[in-house]
Amino acid sequence: MKFTPTLVAFVAASLFSGASFALTKEEVKAEKNRIEAEYKAAKQKCDALSGNVKDVCVKQAKGNEKVAEAELEAREKPSEQANYKARLARAEADYEVAKEKCDDLSGNPKDVCKKKAEADYTHAKENAKVAKAKETPADNSAEKAANVSEARKDAAAEKREANYELAKEKCDALSGDAKDKCINDAKLNHGQK
Repeated sequence: MKFTPTLVAFVAASLFSGASFALTKEEVKAEKNRIEAEYKAAKQKCDALSGNVKDVCVKQAKGNEKVAEAELEAREKPSEQANYKARLARAEADYEVAKEKCDDLSGNPKDVCKKKAEADYTHAKENAKVAKAKETPADNSAEKAANVSEARKDAAAEKREANYELAKEKCDALSGDAKDKCINDAKLNHGQK
């Protein structure tokens, strides 16, 4: 079976839809074997490549393996923590691939690329935290709403900071008054003082 983005999306959707069924030991073993086989096949395809394209391919293969393992764990032992770990594994895998792709660039475009990867990673991590807050049981609906609200507030602050750092990095390509204006605009647009 080919590990496609559609399959990943389907598995993730079924994983995070609230289904709380555990897999049998035989199913877990079969899934682990499938994950290992898919990783080996993907890595073998990477061996035919060279340079940074190969590095990106290897990061993608390893990332897919880690995501599949985390999703399997969430299916094997369903919990909000396992779901969170699976979301985090996806965020980390995407981040590693994005960073590796930046190595094709140099100078400020490379720096901007890395800041963009960091910002996307921050967004994904914070979204995972909010999703976890939504899934975490609470004593009552008011407590749950407060927990989700706090998670969203924290996430928004982290995302704003990441977006500001990205905008500021883009300004480094400029100089003089243009750079000053760019930085001031970045501060205004991203709630910085």
